[in-house]
Amino acid sequence: MCGRYAASRRPEDLVGLFGVEKWEPEETLAPDWNVAPTKDVYAVLERPLKDATEPRPVRQLRALKWGLVPSWAKSPEGGAKMINARAETVHEKPSYRRPFASRRCILPADGYYEWVTAAGERQLEEKGKRKRPRKQPYFVTPVDGSVMAMAGLYEFWRDRTLPDEHPRAWWVTCTVITTEADKEPFGGAARDEGPGSLAEIHPRMPLVLTEDRWTSWLDPGRTDPDDLLPLLAPPPSGLLRAYPVATGVSDVRNNGPELLEELEAPEEGTLF
Repeated sequence: MCGRYAASRRPEDLVGLFGVEKWEPEETLAPDWNVAPTKDVYAVLERPLKDATEPRPVRQLRALKWGLVPSWAKSPEGGAKMINARAETVHEKPSYRRPFASRRCILPADGYYEWVTAAGERQLEEKGKRKRPRKQPYFVTPVDGSVMAMAGLYEFWRDRTLPDEHPRAWWVTCTVITTEADKEPFGGAARDEGPGSLAEIHPRMPLVLTEDRWTSWLDPGRTDPDDLLPLLAPPPSGLLRAYPVATGVSDVRNNGPELLEELEAPEEGTLF
């Protein structure tokens, strides 16, 4: 899954990296090393500009709220629970199939956090049952230090209790698509202790899009599920590495670059 991630890149850098044509400076977000559900996050997407004379898709950098609210929802309260969508079923679930067809986005990140789950707890989690508190946190990030491009979906929701001119009349929300975690050994230097692959940390991971898929993924003109499903294939193995970080990241009130500092070994008293 993806329940917390880091996003500290400047919008100017994201504009250049993703070939963004439109970005509004007033949507600038502060660097965030502990992004939690319901926060505003950067998303790269393509759609025509409102009132444009030429109705062509324009690549934009937008600030969206993390936690998708379906267009048909009566209230936005369920958004905090819809932070992830499974790649295996995203094309058929009522909440996701429409945005999957035409409202896909990329959520840029430095990487994401995951907490090691002991074997017994993992079995309970896979069955949808509650597990005990999280243990040692790990940060998962590209081996080469590049931006992690997580596949996402976005949706519009209209708050019918507010007038059209109200700034909160429309919500634009998003979700991260997840896939099975990579079972191959991590790229980069090996560790003497701790997990040796992403699958040993957690059974799920965000779907990371390599650059050769960005254009196809963002293209709103591609709406045929059979044409889109191949884009949900997991990325090649060896692109990511993981390392232990201090347990301070487990508290959403903590936020700063020190959360990404690599520990030589898991903290004493934590479990792998």
